[in-house]
Amino acid sequence: MEEDKKFMQEALALANDALLKDEVPVGALIVEDGRIIASAHNLVESLQDSTCHAELLCIQKAAKYLQNWRLVGCTLYSTLEPCIMCASAIMQARISRVVWGAPDKRLGGFGSFINVVENHPMHTIKIGDRVLQEESAQLLRSFFQLRRENNKQRVVDRGRCICAND
Repeated sequence: MEEDKKFMQEALALANDALLKDEVPVGALIVEDGRIIASAHNLVESLQDSTCHAELLCIQKAAKYLQNWRLVGCTLYSTLEPCIMCASAIMQARISRVVWGAPDKRLGGFGSFINVVENHPMHTIKIGDRVLQEESAQLLRSFFQLRRENNKQRVVDRGRCICAND
């Protein structure tokens, strides 16, 4: 459990990097034999690509590093429960274990919304959930609250511009 917390702290640092780029603050890393072999954060907005989730980018980097698409024996850490798309990719990559922080009730693929591996006939993935949940959730809450406030300000600013032109 202490090792999980240590690696989740690293993932939270990556999520903070995403936050600085105005990305949804999700960080992920893949660990093999106690060492980080890949890390990433969301780049959906930066790359204008809905598939650039931290987990998928991390899987790509780990496969390149190991020169093998099969990531058997690896653990993926993510600050947010991987979505259905990422959960499927995790299964395809044969990742052995997933540890996540905050649950995603809208799109979570490991139990909060749907569990893609439950009773699966071929893939078994060990799950460690809600590690540093509050820290992960607080980062996301802060991001979305700031985004809502910025959106309200834009609406107000637009209203002023329209009035000023009248």
